[in-house]
Amino acid sequence: MKSARPYLIWFAIAVLLALGAIRAMQWVRDHPEHMPTARFELAHPQGWATHRKLVAMVGDNDACFAALDRADAGYERRPVVGEGVCRAAQRMVLTGDRFVPTMRPSNAAPGCAVSIAMALWNRDVVQPLAQRFFGQSVVALENLGSYNCRKIAGREAQSEHSTANAIDISAFVLADGTRISLINDWNDADVRREFLRAVRDGSCGLFSTVLSPDYNRAHADHFHFDMAARTAGWTVCR
Repeated sequence: MKSARPYLIWFAIAVLLALGAIRAMQWVRDHPEHMPTARFELAHPQGWATHRKLVAMVGDNDACFAALDRADAGYERRPVVGEGVCRAAQRMVLTGDRFVPTMRPSNAAPGCAVSIAMALWNRDVVQPLAQRFFGQSVVALENLGSYNCRKIAGREAQSEHSTANAIDISAFVLADGTRISLINDWNDADVRREFLRAVRDGSCGLFSTVLSPDYNRAHADHFHFDMAARTAGWTVCR
């Protein structure tokens, strides 16, 4: 009679693999932020698939605004502007300051996907760093606008601003009124400089493009954030 040991070993391996597969499936169900096929929810933590989902929503108006509706986020849509490579169909303004601090000026209307990315950025980057460095929250963001039909300076490629798929942030205002601006504080040897650089670093990977004063003179006074779609989903952070 042949020994049953080899069969028992293979049976044990099969059981372990099955248990592993069950655990993996449960983990996937519990962590949809890591699954590209799982529906995006604003309440989810950031995961491996978050950036990919945000970029996908740039071209899917219905899915993007539906995500805001499910999160009960107040917003106002703005009219479609421009044509061709300068057509911006997702322009919107978040109302209130539940997801993003007060915007100054208030008429900047970035695309839906950029707005959702900003909500995650505020939740996971800006506010935690403001508490860490200053012990208080950021209550306002100063911006240089979103929509601008133009090419990237010195290049033939069209800017993401051409479709409002970008936002430029120039300063942060704390609850006590302290104003931290990139033009004045990026190179100062104090906690404001540390805060700004930590914000830049923490933004990498969430947005497709993060450009700071370290990139070039054109960005000396602001952070540029956009949700550009690129081959293989690669991002830029400078």
